[in-house]
Amino acid sequence: MQLEIRGLEKLSFRERQAVILKESGKSMEEIAKRLHLSQSSVATLLTRARSKGYEIVCIIPGSELGLGGEELDEEGSSED
Repeated sequence: MQLEIRGLEKLSFRERQAVILKESGKSMEEIAKRLHLSQSSVATLLTRARSKGYEIVCIIPGSELGLGGEELDEEGSSED
């Protein structure tokens, strides 16, 4: 599984840092320590980032869903 963050180009450098750390599973406290900011500053960065409309997209390969590595045609059967 792979995560993709869309809309990063809309965010400031600091907002990007906070979003990437948050989406990597870091806590507010961990993000604050890593960025040398207060937790309230991190919360502000994340709120601003959300208001700018970034989104997280989960990319799951077909093989992880039990669909195999073959391309499927429009009807859902594998092509020969």
